[in-house]
Formats: sequence, structure tokens, C-alpha cells
Amino acid sequence: MDAALSVADLAVFVVSAVEGVEVQTERLWRKVAALGLPRMVFVNKEDKERADFHSVLDQLRAAFGAGITPLELPLGEAAALHGVADVLSEAALEYEPGGQHHTEPMPAEVAAEEHALHDALLEEIVAGDDAQLERYLAGEVPTLAELERTLAHEVLDCTEFPVLLGSAVTGVGIDRLADFICELGPSPADRPMRVAAGDEVVPVPAAADGKPLVYVFKTVADPYIGQLSLFKVLSGVVRTDDRLLNSSHGGEERLHALLMLRGKEQLPVTDATAGDIAAVAKLGNTHTGDTLAPKGSPVKVVAPSRTAPQYGVAIVPRTQSDDDKMGNALGRLQAEDPSLWVQRVEETGQTVLRGLGDTHLTVALERMARKFGVNVDTADVRVAYRETIGGPAAAEGKLKKQSGGHGQFAVVNLRVAPLQRGEGFTFIDAVVGGAIPRNYMSSVQTGIEETMARGGVHGFPVVDVSVECHDGKYHSVDSSDMAFKTAASLGFREAMAAAGVVVLEPISLLRVTVPGAYQGDVMGDITSRRGRVHGTNAVEHGEQEVEALVPASELQHYAIDLRSITSGRGTFTVQHDHYDVLPAHLVEKAKQSLPKS
Repeated sequence: MDAALSVADLAVFVVSAVEGVEVQTERLWRKVAALGLPRMVFVNKEDKERADFHSVLDQLRAAFGAGITPLELPLGEAAALHGVADVLSEAALEYEPGGQHHTEPMPAEVAAEEHALHDALLEEIVAGDDAQLERYLAGEVPTLAELERTLAHEVLDCTEFPVLLGSAVTGVGIDRLADFICELGPSPADRPMRVAAGDEVVPVPAAADGKPLVYVFKTVADPYIGQLSLFKVLSGVVRTDDRLLNSSHGGEERLHALLMLRGKEQLPVTDATAGDIAAVAKLGNTHTGDTLAPKGSPVKVVAPSRTAPQYGVAIVPRTQSDDDKMGNALGRLQAEDPSLWVQRVEETGQTVLRGLGDTHLTVALERMARKFGVNVDTADVRVAYRETIGGPAAAEGKLKKQSGGHGQFAVVNLRVAPLQRGEGFTFIDAVVGGAIPRNYMSSVQTGIEETMARGGVHGFPVVDVSVECHDGKYHSVDSSDMAFKTAASLGFREAMAAAGVVVLEPISLLRVTVPGAYQGDVMGDITSRRGRVHGTNAVEHGEQEVEALVPASELQHYAIDLRSITSGRGTFTVQHDHYDVLPAHLVEKAKQSLPKS
């Protein structure tokens, strides 16, 4: 959807005549409205039982306000659907099997409603054109062509949103939908793309005589020809074997073979003109969102922001063969769908795949198995717990070994103290009098840092500790860098045991946006997750934003749970905020998340 909206000139919303306006319809309408994209509605499934066009029309007006403009009325509904009444021309269009139609007199049962709607529609359309309104008030009735021309301008300006109807199964109204998309929908020439030229953002007209400019909006992994880049020609004409520069990194790309896509068909073409959508195979280093421009014109398309991933799973290859191919497959999968996010978390030893929800990831992994032959299993994402000390302590680390020849000898005396959350690690060299030679102090620090990274008493990495090395001993023959690293590690572990340790858990800042009716349920759910609600704010569309601090371990499946609580109407963002002490009774459960050795 994000890829399509970045190059679309018109969004057609398909709404069921049975189910009506659903959650996804409302959320996508807001997204498209934010982009300033013209919209049209097609009420489908008019042939199904319980189809109710008038009820859906009321829902559309209630959800999206003024501008919802019905251009048709159904002739019959459900099993009795046999045509549509054209409100603009006041003609009844009777459909035959196969989707063809012919004109008939307007049936008496809809004539009064259709005529009233025609008059209201005519007044609404002419109100958007001062000259046409003046002539109308003077008694001149606009022609059908004039009305359509004015309506097309109002669609472009996002002040009118035509509503059509029909059935994709029987073909009723489908030909008219295609006609209206062409007649009322804007062309690329009406909506120039915006590009960044340095610090300035400028529109680029879709003109064939301009400089060639290409925006790659989607990448597809084709099993026969490899990577296929789908692009929109923003300006000029591009031809086979043209050479353009990638504005992201400056590399040159040669457009080897241009293709027009028609479903699964790939039709070779020699050129593509401004406004066309085409594809090219095997670009060397061009990805989704890149702009290809002529030499000397390093402009980049101002692409809309993509939806951030909200749900993650760890993926584990089933076989060694799957492991060998998984990295390449994930790269190609992410190239096709930039809303997927892949991360290798060294601390937990997991490869994490994130997306918009459980269904998104299920489909992505099925596609990875089908297209790339890589099968994986999934697991919960491990939480990155930490450890720190509970107070100050001191200890001595001693290494003394003699086994013939040179031995190993080192003694370090350490003092440890806790730091504030997020301060990390501080090492203080307080040795005086040459008790430990300066050239060994870096080994002492390295030994402590490596021990902290390997894990403390409970096995989690150690953070927020200050270590002071204030004394020690060495031997002129048996001391070495390795000996002091080992002694420092032993001393640090003893100091931690003496100081006592606490486990820290990551705390996330959660912002949830929900309709007001669900606010109480969401806040109660946050409290049950050990969360602390900080406040609520009223936002657009009568919704409330709830802000809270919640342990990351309690948000593993929040995308699924919130969807259930709010019937799909809730959205959220989450980001790491800080670390805090994990309650003692949860420490053993946290240790279960450690990687198996």
C-alpha cells in the first residue's frame, strides 16, 4: 500500500455493500487524506444478500463528512440487481450477462429519488465553479460534459469524492467504474511529483519534453530474471539502454530492458513516457525509494513516510541449507517489502524479523519458503535484560600458577560502586607507587569489560558500574597481559558477589491512539502489564492518545492484543526509554530468555 500510494494519482476505496465501512477503510482514508490524494468510492457486492447501498452511503457520510457524492443508484439489490441509475445523465442502465449494458427509461420506483439526487448533485457541482454557478443561477443548465469537467476539477482538489456501485461478480457497474476513473480521475500531468533539489523542494511536471527522471517505488524478486524494479517516469522519456545516475549514491545505472507489466505478463517496450509505470530488470545497486536522474541533476523524490513495524518474531532456520540461504533470502524479501525490518541481535543471538502484525509476518515467511526455498521456525524475541550491582564493595583478584618455566602471576585490588542508570561503565586507575606497571592497566580494564559483556551472576551483561583499581602486585618474570586480564576478571566477579546484584529490564515508552470508547479498556490493560500511565491527550477524529511506560517483556504480542481490545481501531508506537529494576520474583523467568549454550 505504501509503495502504491507513493506513485498513485487516485485512490479507489472498495467498500462492501454488506459489511459497509470497516476499520481498515477509516484508517486508510485518513492516511490517503494526509497525502492529499484524490479519492473515489466503489460500493461492491451489490448482488449479495443483505446488500444495502443507502445504509453504506449513510456510513460513508458519517465517517468522511462532506464531499461524499453518489453518482449512481442501484436498480434492484441483492439477487434482484439488474442495473444502475446514472444520476448525472438521468438514464437507467440495464445490464446483460457479461457486463454489457443498454439504456432504458428510468423505473418508476427510483425516478423520484434519482431526480431529487440529480438536482442536489447539479447544485453541488456548479457551486465549485463561480462562472458555471453564475450561468446556472441565470437559468442556464450545464451540459453533461461541463458537469463532468467541473466534477473532475473538484475530485482533483479533494473536495468531492464520487461514489459508484456494482458487482465484481456479475459485472454490473464495472465498465462505468473504469470509465469514471479515466474521466474524473486526475492524470499524472495534473499532479506533479515533488523532489528535493538540495535544500529546496520543487514540483516536477510530468512532461515528455523534460529531463528523464525515474522513481523506483517497488522491487520484486522474479524467479526467472532476478530483481525487477518497478518505477514511475516522473519526467521526460526513458529508453532501453539509457544511463541514469542513482541520486542516493551517485552510481550509474543502465536500463537494460524496459517492461510493461500486465498482471503476470511482462511486455517488452522500447521506451516509457512521463506518467508511465514500467519495470526494468537487474539494476546493479538501486533499491525501493531511489531516484534515477540525468548526470548533473541529483534530485530525489520526497517519498511519504512508511508505516513503522510494530511486531517481531525471532526466526530460526530449520536446516543447515536453510541457514546458508537465509541471509540472501531475507535481503531479497526486505527489498520487495521495505516495511519488513531485519536485525541480527548479537546480545541475544537471534535474527529478528519485524513487520506490521502477525499476519504480515506469516505471509512474508510463507513467501520466503515458496519463492526462495528457505524454511524457518519462529520464536519469541528475547528481552535484553541487564545486571548491575546493588552497592559498593571491594575484592582482590589473584592469579598464581607455576608449572615449570614461566608462571602466571598477577594481583589486582578493586573497588566497585553503582552508577546512575544509563551511565554505562567507568574505570579509574588509582594505582600509585608502581604496584602495577602502567603497561598492564589496559589489560586490567579489558579483563573487566570482557567479564561484564559475558554476563554477571545471572548471566546478563553488566552495566552502570564504576570500577577503581587502587592496588595490586606483579612479578618481573611471571606477570603478563593475560595474567592481569584473568586476575581482573576474577576480582570483578568477587566484587559483584560481595556487592549484590540486581537485574534490570528495558522499559518502553508506549503511545496508544484509540477511539475514546476504548480508552478505559486500554488503560486497564496497560496497568495489568505492570505499566504506568503518564497521561492522555485528545487528538484528531475524536480519539485519545494514552502515554505510558511499560516493561518491554510485556509488549511482545501487544500488536495482536491491542487489535483484539479495540476491534482493530487502535494504533501504537513503542520505543526504548530506560532500564529499571526487575522485581525479584521475575528474575528466574527472565533467565529463561538467555541463549542456550
